[in-house]
Amino acid sequence: MGPSEVVTEFIAAIERQDIAAAVSMVSDDVSYENMPFDPIIGPEAMAQTLGGFLAPASEVDWQILRQVESGNLVVNERLDRFRIGDGWLELPIAGFFEIVDGKIRLWRDYFDMGTYMSRMKELTGSG
Repeated sequence: MGPSEVVTEFIAAIERQDIAAAVSMVSDDVSYENMPFDPIIGPEAMAQTLGGFLAPASEVDWQILRQVESGNLVVNERLDRFRIGDGWLELPIAGFFEIVDGKIRLWRDYFDMGTYMSRMKELTGSG
């Protein structure tokens, strides 16, 4: 698989909420970075974080709007959607992935925290 295919398969695993499959596609020294938070290092820590992030969602739909590959770098523009209760939390994302030896070594997402927090509060009553 080329870098773009790795990222596309990784996102498909997340949409299935198959954290084990997603984590199997990352390196032992993966850095998972949701800007502006501190990096999460390692597959186990990443799995715990993803589990908490995905737990409120009954469905996950991450739409890749654009994706480009340059060498081992994949950049995508996404609309990450989470069904929470009767509504959808939709979050525009700019994602950066570095692929080394067929595994994701860096995953960095940029998004607006205010949008996330306000929509989460609307859907769950908490922030």
